[in-house]
Amino acid sequence: MASVVLLGTLDTKGAEYAWLAERLRETGCEVVVVDAGVMPLPDGAFRGDVDAATVASAAGHELAELRAGGDRGAAVRAMAEGADRVIAKLHRQGRLHAVLTVAGSGGSFIAARAMQSLPIGVPKLLVSTMAAGDVGPYVGSSDITLMYSVVDIAGVNSVSRLVMGNAVAAAAGMAARYERSFSAPPTPGRELIAASMFGITTPAVDAARARLDELGYEVLVFHATGSGGRALEKLAAGGFLAGVLDLTTTELADELVGGVLSAGPDRLTAAGRAGVPQVIAPGALDSVNFGPADTVPPRFADRRLLVHNPTVTLMRTTPEEMAALGDTIGRRLAAADGPAAVLWPLDGVSAIDAEGGPFHDPAADAAGLAALRRAVEGSAVELREVPAHLNDPAFAVAAAELLDRMIRTRREAEEAVDTTRP
Repeated sequence: MASVVLLGTLDTKGAEYAWLAERLRETGCEVVVVDAGVMPLPDGAFRGDVDAATVASAAGHELAELRAGGDRGAAVRAMAEGADRVIAKLHRQGRLHAVLTVAGSGGSFIAARAMQSLPIGVPKLLVSTMAAGDVGPYVGSSDITLMYSVVDIAGVNSVSRLVMGNAVAAAAGMAARYERSFSAPPTPGRELIAASMFGITTPAVDAARARLDELGYEVLVFHATGSGGRALEKLAAGGFLAGVLDLTTTELADELVGGVLSAGPDRLTAAGRAGVPQVIAPGALDSVNFGPADTVPPRFADRRLLVHNPTVTLMRTTPEEMAALGDTIGRRLAAADGPAAVLWPLDGVSAIDAEGGPFHDPAADAAGLAALRRAVEGSAVELREVPAHLNDPAFAVAAAELLDRMIRTRREAEEAVDTTRP
């Protein structure tokens, strides 16, 4: 039977969750209610299968102390951490085929923390009063489905009944579908490769993807817009990937300089920690990303800018910034637990960095390469300096074939170890 976990704050939303639980059971689903509220429940109130004290304890806190502390923000953070752990445990136990939350801002924060930690593919539905604004903090790099509540989550009325009814139907349907696939024997498929792409590196990634497809892999392409990089990192950490073809590392430039498409300080680390083979290139490191031209910070007024389109303005990285980026790539790859290689195209790192292009700057690119050389010296990282442009098909195919060789070499080594075990 498909099981839907209802995660909510029953101290403020008890009536709504009682209604949701009843509707879900009418669909034939099993229901597990997890209470992440902080305040005491009155006598006769709707109660969860996992009570708030258990959620708090999962994060190492006593519920009574959270109540006595009088710090709502600290209490919400503690319950979010506990809910994360409780939800993960229910999933490991096979008791979670979908998770559904209806909430305001605090409950949405708690639910989002727990949902983001679940693997991609596990159904996650958040009905929230916050779903019509900036939803980035709630979604993160996960596959959370958001539904705007229209009205506040304050009772079951003629509008909320329609919205929450749709949420029940969606969660029940997704849970049933996931339960069938969860319990079915796994179907062998092609090994997965993650690749990063940007508009100005698209020819390279398309050519590499075509070659990897010929070699028998399935390639998942992530748009290097910050959220794309974070999603790639999460997938690499989750053990889904045979390899990473990170041809577009532009998000590192935004993190360094202050652009709008940073993927955060952990970019280019997950594959290394997981031991996943990776081939890296400096794709679009020439560009820091901003919004419309009038949003570029005044401190960059004298820099080389390019209006890519009405909503995107690019700024050329300097030799000093390229050197810092080369050093960052080198240090992060040198710390990897798996095989890593860098292919550096000597004729330009993006479509606008080619000879005659608006961002052509051989001195800046050379500074990045020199710093990279120093950073990987003495490490196991393979560095290839390729006399080609990043978007030349030959460069892209060489990167794809190198990653294939790294994956096959690793697989053969693991198989050899397995044959020697008693």
